Amino acid sequence: MRNAHKFILALILALGLAQPAWSAQAIDGDELLRTIDRNLAPESYESYRKLINIEPDGSKREYTLYTVKKGQDRIASVFLAPTSDKGRATLRLGENMWLHIPNVGKPVRITSLQSVTGGIFNNADIMRLDFHVEYTVEGVEDKSESHLLRLKAKTREVAYDRLEMLVDKQALLPTEIRCLAASGMLIKTLYFKKPTDFGDGFMRPAVIETDSPLHKGYKSVMIFAKVQRRDLPDEVFTLNYLPRVESLRQ
Repeated sequence: MRNAHKFILALILALGLAQPAWSAQAIDGDELLRTIDRNLAPESYESYRKLINIEPDGSKREYTLYTVKKGQDRIASVFLAPTSDKGRATLRLGENMWLHIPNVGKPVRITSLQSVTGGIFNNADIMRLDFHVEYTVEGVEDKSESHLLRLKAKTREVAYDRLEMLVDKQALLPTEIRCLAASGMLIKTLYFKKPTDFGDGFMRPAVIETDSPLHKGYKSVMIFAKVQRRDLPDEVFTLNYLPRVESLRQ
């Protein structure tokens, strides 16, 4: 009888040791991705960002933007600095993007693969929608202290065909995202750093850095500040409102 008890205990321990692999299989990837989106930002919010482009010789160019977002796919930004760019404003509605330039008649259409700041971040990075809006989860792998999410773009209009997102299991926030072309070629890697409490218990990485094997020696950095919930009227996210986005600052 004692030997039978030992056998049962050993069997229970063996099943327990196998639990992490089963847990990873049981994860609802799309639900996990929605949770990551909400941990990165409230659905509607305002924020300030500094974008820094660093060239191989160490020279830098900096931009300061004020940004507002509403719902899953509406985002507007205005440049506050440098002086040469002040007043330029961008609007994204789903897959459509526009750039407003002061003293120029109509906003011009821009694409996700262009960049309003130059550097490694493109417009899709700077005006990013929730990940679950653009990607489906093809798989979740257990990587010890992280989940590895393999994401596939829902349409051809999305900037990157695939993403490999490494997510901290405790914080449920990304630590690294590899952005891939349909061919599997690595386009760039995003590194999420410096977890910061922005108030009301909302914590997320304050810094995103990126580099690319296609632009060796170049690096871009995005620094977030004053990320906070804010409800905004629908009229803010229209072409007519673009010249007035800066008036939203409180």
